Amino acid sequence: MMSFDRTLAHLIDHTILRPDAVWADVAKLCSEARMFEFASVCVNGWWVPRVAAELAGSPVRVCTVAGFPLGATSTAAKVAETAEAIRQGAQEIDMVINIGALLSGDTSAVSQDIAAVVRVSHDHGVIVKVIIETALLDDAAKVLACELSQRAGADFVKTSTGFAKAGATAADIALMRKTVGPELGVKASGGIRTLADFRSMVAAGATRVGASASVAIMEAAAAEAA
Repeated sequence: MMSFDRTLAHLIDHTILRPDAVWADVAKLCSEARMFEFASVCVNGWWVPRVAAELAGSPVRVCTVAGFPLGATSTAAKVAETAEAIRQGAQEIDMVINIGALLSGDTSAVSQDIAAVVRVSHDHGVIVKVIIETALLDDAAKVLACELSQRAGADFVKTSTGFAKAGATAADIALMRKTVGPELGVKASGGIRTLADFRSMVAAGATRVGASASVAIMEAAAAEAA
């Protein structure tokens, strides 16, 4: 039987956020996450109660999204979505920044939006990753989004939803890491399908990687080691 590198697995959020995913897909994701001991399973909010039950007793955390995938819902809606997800068993929240407000120069609205989700999450010991959607921003806006996230108390900044025109790049990860320093986590997500993709993100400074190809990445690492 192939042996797998758990230290690598612990960096991965095993993800399924497709709108057409059915329970069989999500259950398979949970089973794989248990087997490989991924950091978390990341699913849409509807699945949180069932995923929490499925993963009970395992070290794999339950991650879900808020304001996903556009970030354009009200702060109150994001807070309500977050609070409900936490009540149902979520342990990590990946929220989407208010991209339109950021690009309009309304940094106060962006800060308050992030801080409100952080507050309700941290009250329950839940971590927050802020998705800044790098594909829609220039470098100055990426830096600003990271700075606002850090000041608002977020635990991670994250590249992408996977629903924009492009996903993570090593250059964006390096820029985000430089901006937030060692204090925050940096999550790469969107288009990470191979072991080479994974390694380039970690080398650039990612401390978490969101992927739906997690099993293929693990199998490639194990085959290489063997």
